[in-house]
Order: sequence, then C-alpha cells, then structure tokens
Amino acid sequence: MAAEGNAVAPKAAPAAADGAATAPPPLRDYAIDAWSSRNGLPHNSLRDMAQTPDGYLWFATWEGVVRYNGVAFTVFDRGSEPGLRDNGVGALYVDPQGRLWLSDSRGNLAWLAGNGRWEFVERTPQWPQALIHDLAMDGRGRLWLLFEGHGLGCLHPDGRFDYLAAPPQVPLRASFPRMAIDAGDRIWIGTLDGLVMRDDAGRWHRFGADAGLPSGLVWPYVAPDGTLWVAAEGQVFRHHGNGFARVHALPGAGHFTSMLQDRHGALWLGTENRGVARIGVHGVEWLAPGPVLPRGRIASLLEDAEGSVWVGANGGLFRLRETLFSSWTRRDGLGGDYVRAVLEDRDGTLWVGGGGGLDRQVPGGGFRPVPLPGAGGETASVLSLAQGADGDLWVGTFADGVYRLRDGVLLRRYGQADGVPSGHVRALAADRGGAVWVGTRRGVVRIDAAGVHPPPPVPDLPDGLVTALAVIGEDLWIGSVAGASVLRGGTRVERLDLDAAGGGARTVFGFQQVDGRTWIATDRGLFRHRDGGLARIGLEQGLPVDAVFQLVPDREGAAWITSNRGVLRVPMAALREHADGTARRPLAVQRYTEIDGLPSAQGNGSSAPAAILRRDGTLWVATAAGIASADPARLRRYLDRPPPPAVIESVQLDGQALDWRSRDSLPGGARVTVAYAGLSYLLPERIGYRTRLHGLDEDWIERGTQRAVEFIGLPPGEYTLEVAAAHPEGGWSAQPARWTFGVRPLWWQRTDVRAAALLAVLLGLFALVQRYRASNRRLARLVDERTDDLRHQASRLEAADREKQELLDRLSAHAELLERHAYQDALTGLPNRRAFEEVATRQLAQASAGGAPLALAILDIDHFKRINDERSHAVGDEVLRDFARVIRQACRPEDFLARTGGEEFVLLLPGVELPRAREVCERVRRAVERSGLERTAQGLAVTVSVGVAERAGAHGLDVLMQAADQALYRAKRLGRNRVQAAGEA
Repeated sequence: MAAEGNAVAPKAAPAAADGAATAPPPLRDYAIDAWSSRNGLPHNSLRDMAQTPDGYLWFATWEGVVRYNGVAFTVFDRGSEPGLRDNGVGALYVDPQGRLWLSDSRGNLAWLAGNGRWEFVERTPQWPQALIHDLAMDGRGRLWLLFEGHGLGCLHPDGRFDYLAAPPQVPLRASFPRMAIDAGDRIWIGTLDGLVMRDDAGRWHRFGADAGLPSGLVWPYVAPDGTLWVAAEGQVFRHHGNGFARVHALPGAGHFTSMLQDRHGALWLGTENRGVARIGVHGVEWLAPGPVLPRGRIASLLEDAEGSVWVGANGGLFRLRETLFSSWTRRDGLGGDYVRAVLEDRDGTLWVGGGGGLDRQVPGGGFRPVPLPGAGGETASVLSLAQGADGDLWVGTFADGVYRLRDGVLLRRYGQADGVPSGHVRALAADRGGAVWVGTRRGVVRIDAAGVHPPPPVPDLPDGLVTALAVIGEDLWIGSVAGASVLRGGTRVERLDLDAAGGGARTVFGFQQVDGRTWIATDRGLFRHRDGGLARIGLEQGLPVDAVFQLVPDREGAAWITSNRGVLRVPMAALREHADGTARRPLAVQRYTEIDGLPSAQGNGSSAPAAILRRDGTLWVATAAGIASADPARLRRYLDRPPPPAVIESVQLDGQALDWRSRDSLPGGARVTVAYAGLSYLLPERIGYRTRLHGLDEDWIERGTQRAVEFIGLPPGEYTLEVAAAHPEGGWSAQPARWTFGVRPLWWQRTDVRAAALLAVLLGLFALVQRYRASNRRLARLVDERTDDLRHQASRLEAADREKQELLDRLSAHAELLERHAYQDALTGLPNRRAFEEVATRQLAQASAGGAPLALAILDIDHFKRINDERSHAVGDEVLRDFARVIRQACRPEDFLARTGGEEFVLLLPGVELPRAREVCERVRRAVERSGLERTAQGLAVTVSVGVAERAGAHGLDVLMQAADQALYRAKRLGRNRVQAAGEA
C-alpha cells in the first residue's frame, strides 16, 4: 500500500474504559492513510466509491474507474481492456444482487459482468446525453438515473427505459448528486432549491419550511438501517411521519456534501471545505483540513467491510482506520517529539521526559511542560525518571545532572559541584531506604538526605557509562556498556557472564523482574537470570532484531519488547520455553510499527523507563517521534478480523496475459503464472497466502506473503488451483479462490500421435509378415531342395522383427530420458543447473519487484575427492545420492534444491531473510552430520560446508551466487562442517 501521509486525527476527549472492546475509539486514535495520483490514482478528485461483494473497492474519477485490492490500483478507461466509453465516471452503485453499475459524463450506463467485462446499456433516443450523477434501485428492481441538468430516468428489469422530464415547479434541473430510495420506493432527490420526492404513484412533492426544512441546498441519505437523513446548511434532520426533525446542528460547518452512517450508528459528514465531522458516542469530532487532508470538497464517504472509513475528496483518497497504538506528540502539548522516558507515579500521574524537557499529563489527555531550567537558560534534556520512596520525582538529564521535584515543583538540582559526575544520567533507581541510585558516565553514585555519595568501594563495581539500573529486593542491578552486574547487599559485586550464554552481548538497556526471574534487555537479545544461571533468546530463537531495550509484561500473558524496529509482542510462556530449552518451534513474534499507530518504530534505549504498564493495564512506549500507548485488552479486537477473501487477479502464459476467465485449456510445456490477492485493506502487506493445485499437490503449500505462484511444464491433465489468505494469527479464507483448467499434451504426448505411431509399427510389421508369407510361397516350390535354407531365413526374419521392436522401445525410452535430463540431474534426481538458473532468475525478479526477502545457499561436501580416491567413484556416486535424499528431507517444502555439478549443490530459500536462512542451513548441516552417511562412504566422515547470502537491492543472480560462494569459501577456510553467512565475521 502506498501512502502519502500517516497521521491521526486531532485530539478529542478520551472515551471511558467501559465498553472499550465494542465502542469505536475516539477519532484521534484512527490512522489516516492517503493516496493521490503519485501513488497510482489517475485523478485526485474522487466522485464516488463502492465495494463489491468480492471485496474489491471501486473509485469513480474523471479519468476512469479504479479498482483497488489493497496493494495496487487498476484503472479502467477508454484505453484499457476491457474499456469504458468515456473516462469521466459520474456514479457507482452496487445493486441488491451485488452487481456493480457505472455511469459517465455522457450518459452511458454499464454494469460489470462475471467475465470481468463492462456490459453497456444501449441508449434510446429520449435518453439524455448528460452526466448521470447518481444511481439507485427500488424494491421492484428498477434502476433510477439522476441526470445533471435534466430529469429522471428509469431502467426497468426487462430493459425498457422511461424518461421523466422535470415537471413545473419541481427544481429537478437543479439537482444535487444525491438521490435516495426508501423502503416505500419513494425517490428522494436533493436540489439547490430544497428537497423533492417522487412517490410510488408518480406524484411529485416539495419539502420546505412547512416540513421543517430550510431552503437552498438540501439533500437526502438513507442509512443502512433505513433511516432517512437530510442535510441542509450545517444541520442534519431525520424524517419521521410526514415531517422532519432537526437532530444535529454544527455551526460554522458550511455545506454538507456527503454523509455516512457507520456500523456503530455514528454519522460522518463531509463538508465543502471544513473537512469531515463524526457524530457519535464521543460527541462531535472533527477531522479538519491540515497536513494530510486537504481543504476542499469531500465528495464521497464509504465504510468498507472491515470498518475502515474511506474519504473521497477533491485532493485525493483517504482512509481512516483503527490502530492498536495511540500517539501523543508536540501538537498534544509535549515539549518535544523525541521521547526518552515515561513514568507513572503513585498518584497515577504520567510523566514524560525527552529532548524537549519534562512534561506532565493533565486531565483530558494532553500534556503540559514542567520547567527544568538548564545551562544557558535552555530546558534540560531528560534521559531518565524515577520516583523515590517519599514520592518525590527524580529526573536524570543529558548534561544538567539530576533534578528532584515534589508535586511538580522543583526542589533541588544536583550537579557536578554536588558530586554528580558531568555528562549523561541515563538511569535512576530508588531503593526502599529512601536513597536514589544515579547511573552516570563514571559508574553509580547514591543520593540520600545527606547528599551525594561516591560509588561504594567494592571490587568490580562498573566505573564506566551506566545504561540501566534496577533495585530488585535488596540488590542493585547495573547495566553498562560492559555488561551486567549485581551489587549484592551493598558489599559485593556479582558480574553476570553474558558471554557464556552466547550472542556476544555488550550493552545492557534494561531489567525487568517477572515471576521471580530477572529479564535483561541487551544489544544481542534477551537474557533470563534464574537461580544464578543465564539463558539467551535472540535471532536464533526467532527474535527479529538484535538490540532490545525494555521488556514489559502485560495482564494478558504477553511480553511487549521495545526496539529500534518497532514494538514486539511475544507470549510470555513462549519466552520461558525458549529460556528453559523446551521450545519445539521458533518464537511467534508480532512486530508493530508506524502502520499500527506508533509515531515512530524507533524506540529509545540507554534511557529509562523506555516503556511501562500503567495501573489501568495500558502500555506506554517512548519513541523517537512521540509517546505511544496501547491497551493490550483491545488487541483481540484489533487482530480478530475475518479472513480476507482471496481472489485470482490475473494469469500469464509464458509471460503473456491470458484471458483466464474464458479459457480453460492450456498448451502443454508452458510456464503458467497466477497472481492473486487477499482483499483486506488493513495491513495488506502482512497477509499470508497458501495454494493447492489439485491434480499435483497433495496438501496446501504456504507461500508467505508471496502474491503469485508459477508452474512450469505441467503434465497433461485437469487441474484446480485453490488460493487462501489469512491475517497474521488469523484463520484461512473459508472459501478459497478457485480456477479450473486443463493442460493439453505436447504433440508427442497426444493420444492420436501415439496411436498413429502404433499403427505405423503395426503396418510395418504387417508388411514384413506379408513379405515373409510371399517368400514362403515362393520357397514352397523349392522345399525339397532348400528346406534348411528356408528355415534359416525364417529365423532371421523373426530375429529382425524382435530387433525392430527393441529399437522402438529403446527410442521411446531415450526420448523420455532426454526430456528428463534436460532439467534433471541423472545421478541424484534433483533439478540440474539449467533448471536452477531458470527458477532462481525468475524468483529473484519476483522478490526484487515485490520487495520480498530471498536467500541462496551453496552446499559443498567436505573432502569428497577423498571418497572417490580412497573408496571408488561408485561409492562416491552412492554418497551423492544419499546426500541429496538427506538434504531434501531437511529442507522446507517451498525451498528449491538443485545439484549444479560434482559435490556442489544450491538451495534457494524464498521469503526468508538471512538470519532465518542461516537457521535452515544449520538444520541441513546437522541433518547431514547425523545421517550416518559415513556408512555409505565405508567409514569416511561425510560433512557439508554451507555458504548463505541474502538478496540485496536489485542485484542479479551472479552477485547473489558470488556472495554465497565467498561465504562458502570462508566456511571451508574456517574448518569445514559449518554454515557461514555472507558478511558474517
């Protein structure tokens, strides 16, 4: 999905916690995504919008109608195939049968047929050649057309067309592009001179002051629940009986231009130039023109099947969607967007520290600065926060020492003259005795009622930059750029040997005690300290990042972990299993970034607290662009979305577009590429796919986020391709997309060709027999003289017959062998170099186009020459065959394994980043090591060295192969029987 901006709406008062699981969030908690002609729209003015039952979104513009699948726009205009008769699309309408109708500026009307083509209704002489600016169907299946500057048209179900000219005193020629039909088949039409209605008997009515409506621009809207709403001059009326009651008045709103009643019953109102208003449980909320939403007419509003609200404006397309995280920035009162620390004190007050100083949350949700005068009169930059045992707030700064506040009022500042070393104070911790420990660039100091005390004279106490502090029980846990230590009882220091747990961690960012265990966040993942022992969880276990800053457990059994690449959520039980060494699968990690509402994916380390869980259960995270919060209890609502409907979008045959809806028979030996999509508009880039080709696949094959599948040289037969889609942690599509097709045999595979060949053989045999019999008749006359010679000739003929049959059998077998050997290694049965290069080049191009990861590994059997030399080439061949079998069993189903020559094999890993690819290769290496191949090699050890590399940018296959080959060379040089990743030391 391309977006011009990602913002949240202006702040409204926060909703009460009760009912949060069902009530919509405040408008400020919605993210706004924006598209324009720079992102694929043909025009920036969107007149109308619709969603068809298959899930596609459709947008009407002056340069054609646009179909959207969540990732890309497809434009239909006069130059496309299928094409339109005019580019200026006036209105879109989905009728009760789910059929999409389209009108244009020249009075053309069309509907979208099941074969993907536009079927146009042929106009009659009375049909105006004018813009049809609204469509609606009544209960009898009649489609009503509202012509700009003309009258009303009616298309009957049998194809008849009636034109109703504007009667006298009815301002139909001044119609506004809003028409609605109620349950009684009454047609309500908005005009620039009041509201008009045509009843089911054909009588016209005007509504003005006598019905409670003002004059001027008045137009109707029928909500999904059947309520008839009327918009007029900043006011909203509801129809009841024979009159109208004013329900809402929005002074200063100007003219309303569009309306929507959403699934929660809230009314959304688009205006001429004041933005969008929502009237609901949170009162009247405004999305005013600003950096994202331009000033100008809001022409259309649409709520899609997932509850997102789409806004069609004169300046582009906008979508408001609910996000998991809410954000607070400078516009909400923060002194600066670069936030370092967040703390909730015992009174429930939220404090935020960062580059803009210290801020305090006030009732209503906003923030107010707390003065912290620094050097030169500038506001001090805050790095750390803590609350003392007496309730005072302690503030650590970048260059101004430590501040102490009581009830928000500054009591004292401790600086270099008081004994606090100059420089960064990145961590603070208060103990039960009333003292506060201060982490400085020269170790720790302690502040109590008597003043500042230097570090205690304890051996091995860290004396460099301190990055994390925590008081746990009677002990002080200290994190620094040199690792982790614990000051036990103030008398001795225990240094934690992080190196022994692996990973090579150096900098410690945070400590968190959970169920009596201490979790340590470092630049090489998480460590758990239990009963004096350490266990590490990092990239190898499934964490997507190295450096993590803070672990915060919520009340739902999950751990939230901050990093520079988003906030991670992991089940706490899964972390324990990995720390205990009992896990059977990699960590299932969900990563949340800006698209989930975070103001920035970059968290902040070396400051504290970087994240907290407030007493109300909400999570608060410091980021580089503001403070973010999320309610974990709302997570299920955020994730609990129905599976996206899957659709097949296009098919290519040998790289050329195929009209797959009308063609169900394909030539043999072709390359078939099928593109598909899951029609969800909430984080479509995270949708996962799986496919199953009946007639070839026994089970589903998971494709990750890959949106296309390719088949090469399918055998003749009948096939049905199924495609299913799923959200992360969600179920698969209940009804997969299906395409049934057949593959015709190649000429030599055709039954008639084989029958003709068989007939030719039979005719040849027949001719031979006839010749044999003729010879027999001639020789019968000489039977007495040449009996022995005739018998000898008969034997020779029979032998010749057998030889010919054997020759035919050998030719057939040789043809099959040649076909197989073109793409298959004869010894191992694996694809050969030719097959590998074709598949790798294609998958590399697809990965580059879609931005998907792709890894490649080169595998080389160690000391293979020794097996050939000391045992025999026959033994070496048997080792190669068994080696190929072991590798195939250790690979994932979607991986592509080929033998490229000698003892060298290549492994293509689609959809896999380098760390995960290295895990797969390591699993392969262990499988070879444990396979018992030494028995095949008659006592000689059989191991494998692997070099693995990841696709980078738009480089080709040669660059990727070279990187993997260099890594393989390094693996050989470092001792063999190992996996070496490109760029790995």
